Amino acid sequence: MGNFRVQSCPKLKIIKESYVKPRNFHNESPKNQINLGLTDLFMLTMDTMQKGLLFNTKLSPNFLEKLENALHVSLVYFYPLAGRFATKKFYDEHACSFYLDCEAGSRARLIHAAVDCTVSDILSSVDVHPIVKSFFDLGDKSVNHDGHTRPLLSVQVTELHDGVFIGFTMNHCIADGTSLWHFISTLSEVFNQIKDDDENEGKSIFISRKPIFETLFPHKGYDPNFKLPYLEPEEFINRYDPGSLRVRIFHFSKQSIATLKAQANSECGLRNNISSFQALSAFMWRSITRARNLRPDDEIGCSIVINARTRLDPQLPPEYFRCFLTAAQCTSTVRDLLSNELGRAALLVNQCIKSHDEKAFKSLVKLFEEHPFVVQPGPRSAYYKPNGVTIGGSIRFDMYGPEFGLGKAVAVLAGYASKEDGKVTANPGRDGDGSVDLEVCLKPETMNALELDQEFMRFVSCV
Repeated sequence: MGNFRVQSCPKLKIIKESYVKPRNFHNESPKNQINLGLTDLFMLTMDTMQKGLLFNTKLSPNFLEKLENALHVSLVYFYPLAGRFATKKFYDEHACSFYLDCEAGSRARLIHAAVDCTVSDILSSVDVHPIVKSFFDLGDKSVNHDGHTRPLLSVQVTELHDGVFIGFTMNHCIADGTSLWHFISTLSEVFNQIKDDDENEGKSIFISRKPIFETLFPHKGYDPNFKLPYLEPEEFINRYDPGSLRVRIFHFSKQSIATLKAQANSECGLRNNISSFQALSAFMWRSITRARNLRPDDEIGCSIVINARTRLDPQLPPEYFRCFLTAAQCTSTVRDLLSNELGRAALLVNQCIKSHDEKAFKSLVKLFEEHPFVVQPGPRSAYYKPNGVTIGGSIRFDMYGPEFGLGKAVAVLAGYASKEDGKVTANPGRDGDGSVDLEVCLKPETMNALELDQEFMRFVSCV
């Protein structure tokens, strides 16, 4: 497990690049401008989102044409993804506000590329293969604020010798994981309805879940021109370099997770109050902390990213297309976390998540409204803890449903975005049986120690 070595990386060949706009047949005129409000602006200086699907099927001759047509049609419903950001400056207040111009640019990026490797090369790699980062927007690194000049959506189709990877890069200011997978599922749904001899250019195509772009939060009547206390990007943009990291995917079977859940509930004296995800999160927090070999009195934290739609009463629908996230912050010391059982850590995670209800979320938004700021990556973040763990993603997303006529994907992979020491991203396992894949980003020495930790590895069913 510890015999990690740096892999050589084949060169990516760009075949074609184009820009796709919404097809003009919508019955209703879309908004020309969408103001970016409170919850949209948290992520301005953070990385974009990147998720993609690996298939072990080769492309048909007309695949790219069908995908481009599907993108034309899908952008009719997801029209903000073809826009660009714009800034209004208020010099007398030393402030600015942001909005989404749905007409400026009016294009999403579509890339066709090829690389000299196989599906097996990708799947057999101990760590995530370094070529994978080039499968998203050609490997170009950007932050969400770059949406002023860069497309808010990029779709890259990369052909391998015996398969294909479809990588999606989406601006994180206007969408979160719920919205990203909503779009990917819709694009696949549209793709599967397109006929080679379609003379109506997709007018008869049906989508099962239309996105909602109307502002449903915060309260009606709030100032849509929400201002941040900056004039120039240099005042708040931080292009953070996390340094050398290893990124590896660990697979946890349904049985392993059930064992952790039962152990956590038994140890804290509860009957099924600790969920599978909470038990797994606590297990990862403890395992990574142990691998870091910290001092007993060191303070540590675990931040769990939560879909804020579910925190409100009534809940907002999953079709609400926004970046609508919050985070539960758990804190402890190394001694308290590791000298006690898994159940103690799981109970702490459980209580932190439960306490992050509608009242807590609205308090956070009110604080942001009164004292605006932009969330920073790395050490400059108000939430940063040098020995922290951040758990994101979701095991509830339908990641293996979108097939694009290629059959079921063999893997879900991510690009360079949002990688930092201690970041854990949860994805559902491919078999859909309750198994979970965790993408774990750690400093090399910490990953080496984690791989040698028998208490951790005995729960990893397949790597």
